[in-house]
Amino acid sequence: MRWSAVIVSVAVLLGMCLHAQAGAEESASAQPYSGDFFTRSTLTGDWGGARNDLAAKGVTFDASLTQIGQGVVNGGKNGAWEYGGRGNLTGHLDTQKLGLWPGGFLTLELEGNWANAIYGKTGALMPVNTNQLFPVPTGDNFNVPQLSFAQFLSHYAGVVVGKQDTSSGDANEFAHGKGDTQFLNLAFNIDPVAIVVPYSTLGTGLIVLPTADPKQALVTFLVLSATGKASTSGFDDISGAIFAGEGRVRTDFFGLSGHQLVAGLYSNKRYTSIDQRLGFAIDNRGLETRSGTWAAYYNFDQFLYETDKEKGQGVGLFGRFGASEGNPNPARYFFSVGAGGKGIIPGRPIDRFGIGYYYIDIANPTLQGPLRNRSILRDEWGFEAFYNLAITPWMLLTPDLQVVAPSQKKRIVGNFLDREFIGTATVLGVRLQLLF
Repeated sequence: MRWSAVIVSVAVLLGMCLHAQAGAEESASAQPYSGDFFTRSTLTGDWGGARNDLAAKGVTFDASLTQIGQGVVNGGKNGAWEYGGRGNLTGHLDTQKLGLWPGGFLTLELEGNWANAIYGKTGALMPVNTNQLFPVPTGDNFNVPQLSFAQFLSHYAGVVVGKQDTSSGDANEFAHGKGDTQFLNLAFNIDPVAIVVPYSTLGTGLIVLPTADPKQALVTFLVLSATGKASTSGFDDISGAIFAGEGRVRTDFFGLSGHQLVAGLYSNKRYTSIDQRLGFAIDNRGLETRSGTWAAYYNFDQFLYETDKEKGQGVGLFGRFGASEGNPNPARYFFSVGAGGKGIIPGRPIDRFGIGYYYIDIANPTLQGPLRNRSILRDEWGFEAFYNLAITPWMLLTPDLQVVAPSQKKRIVGNFLDREFIGTATVLGVRLQLLF
């Protein structure tokens, strides 16, 4: 029943595409809440003017619903198709616009997902559906991943405290996010060397704006709980801390927009050799434990051709590079490279596309007992291509193709270890996002 509903919805949306195309550019550039049904930025519009009034007073609400169907059509562990989705509601409050005091920003995020994803069926360490990981990988849940407050003490510095949504880190113009607008594979949305950082966790830190403009340069220093979860308050289990720093600067090489980002982290938590956070299909018994780990990473994006700097339209390249201790995170070295763009087809200002390749150098865990000195993982690589079609500014349809060479062997059961690795998986998918 769910798949039939998706098919009908897609047919209706494609029919609306031609009607919406002419007015999309003006709506997308200004992103107004007001406007006619086909060109406004959100499905529910301006709520009779109340939404615009609230925004003028510093209170905004962003809501989205993202549905994804994916299947392993060749190779992998299991060829079954899965359907699932995620809903997100984020509220922002600006204390100065509300008439209180300057420099205060409150953020509250509500999030839930349902059903399942296929990342357990590919044999890869990198999930092929980032969207379904949040707020927690298992479906049918609803949580509060973020409740934080930032207070700027001047135009150049501020502090932040509360439960943090760390997915905003490692930002990139062409490859970033929660798998709802750009790439689906996690390897293109964050650097895997940093996955020891919980998605939702308690933390505090310092925000520095060297030029007083966050679009030009932004530096953050954070201290985070190493055991945070979106499903808990975070106060019930505080064991270890993560110290993280990140700096991002805008560039203008050859008169074209770009960004450079460098970051590093250190954790003093006690880990097993392979962290189970992403549901690795590896028995955790007999793995060594160790205290502390580190990671360093870098990413860039650079436009090669721009049609409109202010709107972020054009075509460019991106890349990510990272290194970790290789323990507990099995991703010892990593890189991803690719190309992306937005609004390159005349009359289609919101459409996006991306194509990329990633490679992970795997550090096998140190095993005890009969499996000592046996490799249970191999290096992993993957390819992905997508096109995000804006049916309207608030309806986005994305066909997606992935080819992944998984790192896992066919079976690890007790003291038995297969010699064969899982075959290269071809994954097809379609994503439908609604902005409310």
